[in-house]
Amino acid sequence: MGNNLFFKIFDNLESYICRTLLTFFVILLFAQILSREFFDYSFSWSEELATYLFVWFVFFGASYAAKLGAHNRVTFQFKPFPKKVVPWIEGFADLFWLFFNFYFIYLSTDFVFNKINPFWKSQTLGVPMKYFYLIFPIAFTLMSIRIIQVNYYKLVKGVDIVDPEKAEVDKMIEEGLDGDDAKTGSKADG
Repeated sequence: MGNNLFFKIFDNLESYICRTLLTFFVILLFAQILSREFFDYSFSWSEELATYLFVWFVFFGASYAAKLGAHNRVTFQFKPFPKKVVPWIEGFADLFWLFFNFYFIYLSTDFVFNKINPFWKSQTLGVPMKYFYLIFPIAFTLMSIRIIQVNYYKLVKGVDIVDPEKAEVDKMIEEGLDGDDAKTGSKADG
Protein backbone atom coordinates (compact mmCIF):
# COMPACT_ATOMS: atom_id res chain seq x y z
CA MET A 1 0.00 0.00 0.00
CA GLY A 2 2.74 2.46 0.99
CA ASN A 3 4.74 1.60 -2.11
CA ASN A 4 1.74 2.30 -4.37
CA LEU A 5 1.15 5.64 -2.62
CA PHE A 6 4.78 6.63 -3.22
CA PHE A 7 4.55 5.82 -6.93
CA LYS A 8 1.20 7.62 -7.24
CA ILE A 9 2.66 10.75 -5.65
CA PHE A 10 5.88 10.53 -7.68
CA ASP A 11 3.96 9.95 -10.91
CA ASN A 12 1.97 13.14 -10.32
CA LEU A 13 4.68 15.13 -8.52
CA GLU A 14 5.03 17.89 -11.10
CA SER A 15 1.26 18.28 -11.35
CA TYR A 16 0.90 18.70 -7.59
CA ILE A 17 3.81 21.14 -7.40
CA CYS A 18 2.59 23.19 -10.39
CA ARG A 19 -0.91 23.47 -8.94
CA THR A 20 0.46 24.56 -5.58
CA LEU A 21 2.87 27.11 -7.06
CA LEU A 22 0.21 28.52 -9.40
CA THR A 23 -2.30 28.86 -6.58
CA PHE A 24 0.23 30.47 -4.27
CA PHE A 25 1.58 33.06 -6.69
CA VAL A 26 -1.88 34.01 -8.00
CA ILE A 27 -3.12 34.52 -4.43
CA LEU A 28 0.04 36.47 -3.63
CA LEU A 29 -0.40 38.78 -6.62
CA PHE A 30 -4.13 39.17 -5.93
CA ALA A 31 -3.37 40.16 -2.32
CA GLN A 32 -0.79 42.65 -3.60
CA ILE A 33 -3.34 44.21 -5.97
CA LEU A 34 -5.97 44.46 -3.23
CA SER A 35 -3.43 45.94 -0.84
CA ARG A 36 -2.39 48.61 -3.36
CA GLU A 37 -5.91 49.51 -4.47
CA PHE A 38 -7.72 49.58 -1.14
CA PHE A 39 -5.05 50.31 1.44
CA ASP A 40 -2.43 52.22 -0.58
CA TYR A 41 0.16 49.82 0.77
CA SER A 42 2.54 47.59 -1.13
CA PHE A 43 4.39 44.51 0.08
CA SER A 44 7.92 45.03 -1.16
CA TRP A 45 8.70 41.32 -1.28
CA SER A 46 5.57 39.95 -2.95
CA GLU A 47 6.46 40.64 -6.57
CA GLU A 48 9.93 39.17 -6.18
CA LEU A 49 8.57 36.05 -4.52
CA ALA A 50 5.84 35.72 -7.18
CA THR A 51 8.51 35.97 -9.89
CA TYR A 52 10.59 33.18 -8.34
CA LEU A 53 7.50 31.04 -7.82
CA PHE A 54 6.56 31.57 -11.47
CA VAL A 55 10.06 30.54 -12.62
CA TRP A 56 9.81 27.37 -10.53
CA PHE A 57 6.33 26.79 -11.98
CA VAL A 58 7.70 27.02 -15.54
CA PHE A 59 10.51 24.54 -14.91
CA PHE A 60 8.27 22.01 -13.14
CA GLY A 61 5.80 22.53 -16.00
CA ALA A 62 8.54 21.64 -18.49
CA SER A 63 9.16 18.42 -16.58
CA TYR A 64 5.42 17.71 -16.57
CA ALA A 65 5.30 18.30 -20.34
CA ALA A 66 8.15 15.78 -20.75
CA LYS A 67 6.09 13.25 -18.77
CA LEU A 68 3.13 13.78 -21.12
CA GLY A 69 5.29 13.67 -24.23
CA ALA A 70 4.06 17.19 -24.93
CA HIS A 71 7.31 18.95 -25.81
CA ASN A 72 7.40 20.32 -29.33
CA ARG A 73 9.35 18.24 -31.78
CA VAL A 74 9.70 18.24 -35.54
CA THR A 75 8.16 15.05 -36.91
CA PHE A 76 7.53 15.62 -40.62
CA GLN A 77 10.75 13.79 -41.52
CA PHE A 78 9.31 10.58 -40.02
CA LYS A 79 6.48 10.32 -42.59
CA PRO A 80 8.36 7.98 -44.98
CA PHE A 81 9.27 5.55 -42.18
CA PRO A 82 7.05 2.70 -40.95
CA LYS A 83 5.14 3.55 -37.78
CA LYS A 84 7.02 0.89 -35.79
CA VAL A 85 10.37 2.57 -36.51
CA VAL A 86 9.38 6.11 -35.53
CA PRO A 87 9.40 5.56 -31.72
CA TRP A 88 12.93 4.17 -31.98
CA ILE A 89 14.12 7.19 -33.96
CA GLU A 90 12.47 9.52 -31.45
CA GLY A 91 14.08 7.54 -28.62
CA PHE A 92 17.47 7.96 -30.28
CA ALA A 93 16.83 11.72 -30.55
CA ASP A 94 15.81 11.76 -26.88
CA LEU A 95 19.30 10.44 -26.04
CA PHE A 96 20.70 13.80 -27.17
CA TRP A 97 18.13 15.55 -25.00
CA LEU A 98 19.22 13.40 -22.06
CA PHE A 99 22.91 14.16 -22.68
CA PHE A 100 22.10 17.87 -22.68
CA ASN A 101 20.10 17.49 -19.46
CA PHE A 102 22.88 15.53 -17.73
CA TYR A 103 25.45 18.13 -18.72
CA PHE A 104 23.16 20.93 -17.53
CA ILE A 105 22.52 19.10 -14.24
CA TYR A 106 26.29 18.87 -13.75
CA LEU A 107 26.84 22.57 -14.56
CA SER A 108 23.93 23.84 -12.47
CA THR A 109 24.80 21.65 -9.47
CA ASP A 110 28.39 22.87 -9.64
CA PHE A 111 27.16 26.47 -9.86
CA VAL A 112 24.66 26.21 -6.99
CA PHE A 113 26.91 24.35 -4.56
CA ASN A 114 30.40 25.53 -5.51
CA LYS A 115 30.50 28.70 -7.57
CA ILE A 116 27.65 30.93 -6.46
CA ASN A 117 28.60 33.73 -4.13
CA PRO A 118 27.29 32.68 -0.69
CA PHE A 119 26.58 36.33 0.17
CA TRP A 120 24.44 36.89 -2.92
CA LYS A 121 20.87 37.35 -1.64
CA SER A 122 17.55 38.28 -3.19
CA GLN A 123 16.87 42.01 -3.00
CA THR A 124 13.70 42.18 -0.93
CA LEU A 125 13.46 38.72 0.60
CA GLY A 126 17.06 38.50 1.80
CA VAL A 127 17.16 34.76 0.99
CA PRO A 128 20.41 33.33 -0.44
CA MET A 129 20.02 33.03 -4.21
CA LYS A 130 21.29 29.45 -4.27
CA TYR A 131 17.90 28.34 -2.95
CA PHE A 132 16.14 29.89 -5.94
CA TYR A 133 18.71 28.48 -8.38
CA LEU A 134 18.16 24.95 -7.04
CA ILE A 135 15.32 24.68 -9.53
CA PHE A 136 17.81 24.00 -12.33
CA PRO A 137 19.29 20.72 -11.09
CA ILE A 138 15.95 19.63 -9.62
CA ALA A 139 13.87 20.30 -12.75
CA PHE A 140 16.39 18.89 -15.21
CA THR A 141 16.81 15.75 -13.10
CA LEU A 142 13.03 15.26 -13.02
CA MET A 143 12.81 15.98 -16.74
CA SER A 144 15.49 13.36 -17.43
CA ILE A 145 13.60 10.81 -15.34
CA ARG A 146 10.43 11.60 -17.30
CA ILE A 147 12.21 11.28 -20.67
CA ILE A 148 13.50 7.85 -19.63
CA GLN A 149 10.04 6.92 -18.31
CA VAL A 150 8.28 7.93 -21.56
CA ASN A 151 10.81 6.04 -23.68
CA TYR A 152 10.47 2.98 -21.45
CA TYR A 153 6.70 3.01 -21.96
CA LYS A 154 7.03 3.55 -25.72
CA LEU A 155 9.91 1.22 -26.54
CA VAL A 156 9.65 -1.55 -23.94
CA LYS A 157 5.97 -1.69 -23.02
CA GLY A 158 4.63 -0.57 -26.41
CA VAL A 159 2.39 2.11 -24.89
CA ASP A 160 1.88 5.10 -27.18
CA ILE A 161 2.37 8.29 -25.17
CA VAL A 162 0.35 10.90 -27.03
CA ASP A 163 0.45 14.60 -26.26
CA PRO A 164 -3.02 15.37 -24.80
CA GLU A 165 -3.34 18.49 -26.95
CA LYS A 166 -2.48 16.59 -30.13
CA ALA A 167 -4.99 13.89 -29.21
CA GLU A 168 -7.67 16.55 -28.67
CA VAL A 169 -6.87 18.27 -31.98
CA ASP A 170 -6.92 14.94 -33.83
CA LYS A 171 -10.28 14.12 -32.25
CA MET A 172 -11.72 17.51 -33.24
CA ILE A 173 -10.44 17.10 -36.81
CA GLU A 174 -11.92 13.61 -37.06
CA GLU A 175 -15.27 14.75 -35.63
CA GLY A 176 -15.21 17.72 -37.97
CA LEU A 177 -14.54 15.48 -40.95
CA ASP A 178 -17.27 13.08 -39.86
CA GLY A 179 -19.64 16.01 -39.44
CA ASP A 180 -18.70 17.39 -42.87
CA ASP A 181 -19.24 13.96 -44.44
CA ALA A 182 -22.63 13.70 -42.79
CA LYS A 183 -23.57 17.17 -44.02
CA THR A 184 -22.27 16.44 -47.52
CA GLY A 185 -24.04 13.09 -47.56
CA SER A 186 -27.35 14.57 -46.48
CA LYS A 187 -27.10 17.35 -49.06
CA ALA A 188 -26.25 14.86 -51.79
CA ASP A 189 -29.20 12.69 -50.78
CA GLY A 190 -31.59 15.61 -50.69
